[in-house]
Amino acid sequence: VGLARWAAVTGARIVVLFEGRDTAGKGGAIVAIRGHVNPRQCRVVALAKPSDRELGEWYFQRYVPHLPAAGEIVLFDRSWYNRAGVERVMGYATPEQVEAFLAAAPLFEKLLVDDGILLFKYWLCCDQDKQEERFEARRQNPRRRWKLSPIDLEARSRYQAYTEARERMLPATHTGWAPWTLVDFNDQNVGRLTLLRDVLDRLPHT
Repeated sequence: VGLARWAAVTGARIVVLFEGRDTAGKGGAIVAIRGHVNPRQCRVVALAKPSDRELGEWYFQRYVPHLPAAGEIVLFDRSWYNRAGVERVMGYATPEQVEAFLAAAPLFEKLLVDDGILLFKYWLCCDQDKQEERFEARRQNPRRRWKLSPIDLEARSRYQAYTEARERMLPATHTGWAPWTLVDFNDQNVGRLTLLRDVLDRLPHT
């Protein structure tokens, strides 16, 4: 709440990226931030797969309209890093497109940061046995079964491929102006608190 008030008064523009494996806890972490602030000030962006038109655009183009104006906070439930993760592993992007993205992402993020946007990039970590446990819990719970997409189910057999994609992505896009922060989400409650504490510690006193 203090952070939201500070942003509104100072006109700060804040972007938080939530990345990680399926079931890691991205949605719950986003709710932990957004649940206590004005939704008109704090927006969640969770884009569907690109349209035919968007497939013909500059890759970052469809994300730009969702960036914050003065005083706003935008939480990306997955982001432009889809290209280095799910698109790479599932074959939706060519190796050349992935390599081009890894080269361009730090430059794109430097433009954002140089313009004054406060950018935070979090990777939520969970072990394979924990992921399997959560997949099964979703399958058994009718109220949460909607979270299991065909891509999620396919991901269960590609844990190592996602690991390799992450290990290629992190060093290529971890920069001084937009570093990655990895948070242990094997215990989701502790993970949420850890992430919240880190965001607040990296901003001026509110």
